[in-house]
Amino acid sequence: MRLKSLVPALYILFLMLPIYWLVAMSFKTTNEILSGFSLFPQTWTFANYREILTDPTWYWGYINSIIYVSMNTVISVLVALPAAYAFSRYTFVGDKHLFFWLLTNRMAPAAVFALPFFQLYSAVGLFDTHIAVALAHCLFNIPLAVWILEGFMSGVPKELDETAYVDGYSFPRFFVTIFLPAIKSGVGVAAFFCFMFSWVELLLAKTLTAVEAKPIAAVMTRTASSAGYELGLLAAAGTLTIIPGAIVIYFVRNYIAKGFALGRV
Repeated sequence: MRLKSLVPALYILFLMLPIYWLVAMSFKTTNEILSGFSLFPQTWTFANYREILTDPTWYWGYINSIIYVSMNTVISVLVALPAAYAFSRYTFVGDKHLFFWLLTNRMAPAAVFALPFFQLYSAVGLFDTHIAVALAHCLFNIPLAVWILEGFMSGVPKELDETAYVDGYSFPRFFVTIFLPAIKSGVGVAAFFCFMFSWVELLLAKTLTAVEAKPIAAVMTRTASSAGYELGLLAAAGTLTIIPGAIVIYFVRNYIAKGFALGRV
């Protein structure tokens, strides 16, 4: 019994070690970080966090990231819901091929689409806007959301739809009041993965922005100077980027577990 408890504990400790190290570094100065190995800060400093929270360039990087990630999550889920319903409830010519084609968008690296998106958005005046990054991330997140939601919807009996129609429900009313509550776990899982993929994606976000919508990951490159990287400031910025993801995980943790149970995540 002790061995069964020890192995998971060691595994969790191993996973948490990099996060602890990042947080500990955020309370150190760059000189202390470079001076040698230490488990705890020898001299605690909040200067790194103070600079991030008081410098508009820094905190607007977080705001910009949250804005376009939230926009992408909403758009991806709203578009994926009717598409996933069609795949789960209807059979049409080429449905399996179309479903597979959607997933192939996840197989292509973001670098392939960086230049086309840059030229397109520059031509239509969307460059350096939040909606530009949100729409670019939809190319990857909508297929993922469709795939996840289709699995949850297929688990709902078709008799539920038929019973609602017999009772006089219109499709919009049935979908919103009956069907969506039945797959709320799937919506939570899809929203979580869309949020996380958009939050950690850097290449497209950096390519399609310059100043007004610059994400935090791009702002973090400011820590480089002729003297090297400001490691303490970089660690503090990295620590703060973990918080939004941790909050989202907390609220959808039960939905994620159910998604794994259904074998769709």
